[in-house]
Amino acid sequence: MRRLPIRLRVTLAFALVMAIVLAAIGIFLRSQLESRLNESIDENLNQRAGQLSVVLRESGAGLSRAGAGSLLEQEDTLAQVLEPGGEVVDSTAQLQGEPALDQSQLAAAAERAQFAERAALPGVEGPVRLLGAPVTVDGDDELIVVVGSSLEDRDEALAGLTRLLLIGGPIALLLASLAGYGVAAAALRPVEAMRGRAAEISAGDPGERLPVPPADDELSRLGQTLNAMLGRLEDALARERRFVDDAAHELRTPLALHKTELELALRYGAGEQELRGAISSAVVEIDRLIQLAEDLLVVARAEDGELRISPEDLGAHDLLETVVERFRARGEKEQRPLVVDAEEALRLRGDRLRLEQALTNMVDNAFRHGEGEVTLSAAAEDGGVRLGVRDYGDGFEQGFVPRAFDRFSRADAARGRGGVGLGLSIVDTIARAHGGRAGAGNLPGGGAEVWIELPASDAS
Repeated sequence: MRRLPIRLRVTLAFALVMAIVLAAIGIFLRSQLESRLNESIDENLNQRAGQLSVVLRESGAGLSRAGAGSLLEQEDTLAQVLEPGGEVVDSTAQLQGEPALDQSQLAAAAERAQFAERAALPGVEGPVRLLGAPVTVDGDDELIVVVGSSLEDRDEALAGLTRLLLIGGPIALLLASLAGYGVAAAALRPVEAMRGRAAEISAGDPGERLPVPPADDELSRLGQTLNAMLGRLEDALARERRFVDDAAHELRTPLALHKTELELALRYGAGEQELRGAISSAVVEIDRLIQLAEDLLVVARAEDGELRISPEDLGAHDLLETVVERFRARGEKEQRPLVVDAEEALRLRGDRLRLEQALTNMVDNAFRHGEGEVTLSAAAEDGGVRLGVRDYGDGFEQGFVPRAFDRFSRADAARGRGGVGLGLSIVDTIARAHGGRAGAGNLPGGGAEVWIELPASDAS
């Protein structure tokens, strides 16, 4: 059943339901017709029995006298007068003197009017419906009047209806099934159109979308959802292409410099000092390649949802001091002091290694693009903790803040000072992995600040 096409499965299910409905309707109609015919026959028998009882009471005679003959001239009818013991007092000719009721039916009819059916009686075709009723004649004589009618006409009517149902039912079922198949095919035609278009769409066809039916129904909403998914996939593919292009571009520069340093060392490195300088420069470029590879790995894991963190309770002041120690020598060399502005008791919850990586990128960004003192701060804010890094240079260029955390974004490529534009992107990625967010802006008195907001520790 599961291997059949959907339209055929829908048609079979529809046909099964229609068959059940038609069968139920047929049974109901036959039952109603039989009930109505039985009611008509019983009403006729009651009327005839009453008339014959009146004739018997008034005349004290048999059925052949007192004007009863006109009541007996109906086709396929019979009448009989019996004594309580079963002796026939009078009878219509076709019964040939045989009692119409058996002993049990006779005993019941002696008590009160009673309907009964006989499969066959002499002179009557088919089953017979009988009514026996007690009647008092001449004051104290008890007799039983019996009237009956053949059920042949009723059975023929029921048989005719059954034949009509057996012939018309399958035809109606066939027509309904064909109509159901047509409706299912028409309903699934938009799906087939979307499938055909989907088979044609490839990565080289940007902007292609599935056809959406005009009706506002489930298929239309499905098409809109799939088109939205295609849009998201296109955006993701475009981002991946830009990522690969940017990564290739950024990797090309340190590799070319590394190659150049080695070629110069081989060609012109006559002395040990020159070779040492070339090797030292090559090591710097290798460190830069390693850092770039690590940053790319973080971004790639974040894109795949695999950037896992191991949260723990951390002291904000201790975390900032650890990062300051890494840059203390650089600050002394460039004559740019590093300051920690955080309360000793302030605590937060996060992954120490990842947060140190984010703060390191923020401080490195301040050294590269800022001037003056570098301040690392931590403060409680809106139920969380805000970690920030401030410098006192020229700040971000106008219009750059909204894209400061985009990958490979740099305010001024000419003044990039060797950066590849991944530092703040890594900061934003780590902040979001912690359930927080990153932000940046210019200070009113000059300079810039980059910060991340993280959940506070329960200990705070």
